[in-house]
Amino acid sequence: MSSYATEQGHWYDEDGNPAYTIVGKNGKERPTTLRDARKLNLVPSYSMIARCAAQPGLDAWRQDQTILAVLTLPRVEGESEQDYIARIKEDAKATAAKAAERGTQIHAWIEQGFRGDMDPQGVPYFKSALATIEKDCGDCEWATEKSFATKRYGGKVDLHNDEYLIDIKTTEKDLTTIKTWDEHAMQLSAYDYGMPRQKANGYRQCGILYINVLNAESKLIWLSEEELQRGLECFMALIDYWYAKNKMKEVG
Repeated sequence: MSSYATEQGHWYDEDGNPAYTIVGKNGKERPTTLRDARKLNLVPSYSMIARCAAQPGLDAWRQDQTILAVLTLPRVEGESEQDYIARIKEDAKATAAKAAERGTQIHAWIEQGFRGDMDPQGVPYFKSALATIEKDCGDCEWATEKSFATKRYGGKVDLHNDEYLIDIKTTEKDLTTIKTWDEHAMQLSAYDYGMPRQKANGYRQCGILYINVLNAESKLIWLSEEELQRGLECFMALIDYWYAKNKMKEVG
C-alpha cells in the first residue's frame, strides 16, 4: 500500500510519526479510521481539520475541471442525463487524480534535490525552486518533509528551518497573476505553531512556493504576520469544531 495518506485522512501519533495505515485483524494493512484514532490516541492532520472550512481556491479549480470535462465529453446518443452527469464527474475526478499525482512527483523531486539525491527528470523543478528560495533566503540549511504532532493536530512540512517555513504548491496557472488564499495562511500558521523551534517568539517567515508543472517556473509569496495571526485564529476555531463534531478528546 502507498505510504501516502488516503482520502480517509492523515493521522499522526503523539511523537509526530505518520499513522496513515494500520494492520487490521486480518493481518492486512488498511487505512486508519476515526475509530482507530480514538483507540490509538492519534491526532488528525491539519488537512483533515481544514476541510471543515470552505477552500475557494481548490473549489474553483475543481469547478474548472468539471466545466472542461463537459466541453470535451460529447453526450452519447441514447445516454441518460444521469449517466452523462456520472461520466462527467468521473472524468473530472480522474483529471484531479492525475494532477495530484503530478504534484506529488514534483514535491518528491524537490525534496530529493534538497537531500542531495537528484532524479534527472526533476532537475529543472529543483533548480528553479532552489534559485527562487535562495534569492530571498540566501544559502540556508533546510529540513524536508518533517512531520510533527501537538496534542490536537499534526502535519508534515515541506521545507523549514528556524527562520523560514515554506509549503510547495504546484499549478498550471500563469505565476504573474497567482495569489494566496485564506487557507494558505491557516496552513502555514498551523505548521509554524506546531513545529518545534529554537526561536522563542513570533512567527517564522512563512511562504508559499508556487511551481508551474508545465515549465518549472517558480514564485515565492510570503505572508505577513497579520495574515498568519488571523489564519491561526481561524484554524484554532476549526479545531474546536472538528473535535466536537467527531467526539474526540485531546491526546494526553
